[in-house]
Amino acid sequence: MEKYKVIILVVLILALSLVFVFQGSIMKVYNYFGINLHRPDGAELGNIIGQVAREILTSSPLNIGGKENQVILVKEKVLAETNIQRYNNNMLPPLVENAKLIAAAQAKAEDMLKNEYFEHISPSGVNSGQLVRSFGYEYMTMGENLIRGNFSGEKELVQLWMASPGHRANILNTRFTEIGVAVAKGTYKGQTVWIGVQEFGLQLPNCPEADVVLKAKIDANKKKLNQLYSQMVAKEKEIDAEGKGSEKYNALVDQYNNLVSQYNILNPETKKFISQYNVQVNAFNECVNVNE
Repeated sequence: MEKYKVIILVVLILALSLVFVFQGSIMKVYNYFGINLHRPDGAELGNIIGQVAREILTSSPLNIGGKENQVILVKEKVLAETNIQRYNNNMLPPLVENAKLIAAAQAKAEDMLKNEYFEHISPSGVNSGQLVRSFGYEYMTMGENLIRGNFSGEKELVQLWMASPGHRANILNTRFTEIGVAVAKGTYKGQTVWIGVQEFGLQLPNCPEADVVLKAKIDANKKKLNQLYSQMVAKEKEIDAEGKGSEKYNALVDQYNNLVSQYNILNPETKKFISQYNVQVNAFNECVNVNE
């Protein structure tokens, strides 16, 4: 009996010795099996629906030239000649003057003479759509015709626009309902000329547009998600290159899991925002289509 006790005692001592000697290896095994790599949320975010776009229709400005004369052009007669052309082409309804478009057209004519440019986009980068909006005209579709030179009268001026396919298309556009006309005489690069401007428009219906703040948040979240994903891919490569069970390996796994945690919180939140934004865009698009 004593013999067995001695054997048992020896076995226990050996076992304890092995635990002490291989303690580090046992902890490494524990660490290897105790830490798991989390996985990112693979749910698709979904696509953002496009809002009905504002349309801007322009054609290359017409530079006619011609000698200076004593003709005085009047914007009301230019409008009358414009509506005559509409009537003569499929009896299109006349364009109605809009005070905001008139103000935008006058500002455009004066700005071109003052700063000596002849383009739809000003030297400061303002395009025709931004111009009319700066005067409070919210459009669904707008167009701009420009002409420079000396003319025998308003009829010739409009006929010259009609002879140019792009300008003619604006004058006869069936969607336009309103117009602002301006004619201004001045010195342009040493020559006395007239500049004519037509601002056409179809006003934006009174429809609630999608939340731009929400759209900005979606864009920011998507950018952050892409960054997190890139960091996860890079961290996973580090983990694969590192020997399993080391302290550095465990630290890398913790870092990776932290990135995944951030990703998995942000992903469903962004998906929710996209869904909310798409509902708003659909409502706006349906409203616009009904009111056209």
